[in-house]
Amino acid sequence: MERIPISPEGCEKLRRELDHIIKVRLPQNIKDIETARGHGDLSENAEYHAAQETNGLLRARINELKNKIATCEVVDPDSTPKDRVVFGARVTIENLSTGEEKQYRVLGPYDSDPNEGTISFSSPLGRAMLGKEEGDVVEFRSPGGIQKMEIIEVN
Repeated sequence: MERIPISPEGCEKLRRELDHIIKVRLPQNIKDIETARGHGDLSENAEYHAAQETNGLLRARINELKNKIATCEVVDPDSTPKDRVVFGARVTIENLSTGEEKQYRVLGPYDSDPNEGTISFSSPLGRAMLGKEEGDVVEFRSPGGIQKMEIIEVN
């Protein structure tokens, strides 16, 4: 089984979501099913069918989270090298076409959320930056075409 690196915070976030679904959302959903069942004929009871569908989605998400947690390998970013781009590095890059600077933290696929400033090491940009140092220029293919970025800072 392939182990997927994850930050301690990312692993805790998965565990909290799993715990919330099991302890809060699933019991509420079971109550919703029972309430809908009490409304009569199940064959034409839209509320019952919706609650059953939600139940299936919740159970699928529980299985997905359990599988993710089982395949995770927690890596402390503080224990990784600070002089090059590796798991856990915070990287400031400059788009050489636009001059725009952005900062990302390079983490695993389960931690990735570009809107929150984290990208996966397996993303096109993440793969291009791995092992690089400040001053290096990386090139990668994005949906918008070939992009060139300079690594301004690694910390």
